[in-house]
Amino acid sequence: MSHMIQRFIELGEGYSDIYEWMELLKTNESRFHHVCIFTSVTGDVKKLSLALILKPVGESKFTPIYFCREGINFSVEKTSKRIELVEKTLQERNYSPHRLEVKHSSFFAEQALYHQYLIGLLRLHHILPPLS
Repeated sequence: MSHMIQRFIELGEGYSDIYEWMELLKTNESRFHHVCIFTSVTGDVKKLSLALILKPVGESKFTPIYFCREGINFSVEKTSKRIELVEKTLQERNYSPHRLEVKHSSFFAEQALYHQYLIGLLRLHHILPPLS
């Protein structure tokens, strides 16, 4: 019996990575599962991360989670052009993102531990199915 694999695929934190993330969203609509916007704080800076969760292909048990980690500074006073772009893209498709407050990745000794933490949260909130 093979089990499900749920894995983060990090795209990066830059401006162009957000465009790549949005293109993945647009070109994989048939596989769309969920979008998450994570908010984390380090020092006095609030950061946003984006996660696009796609359904497995065919008989595959692989659930990719395309991820732009902490690439967007966020403040209530001024909105980010990148976030406006993402929200516009989501609205056009009638997708409402799950918004979660999470620990900043710097709290974790390794990136793999951070990814495990996020996957645990996504399962807890029934955004990802439990491992079968």
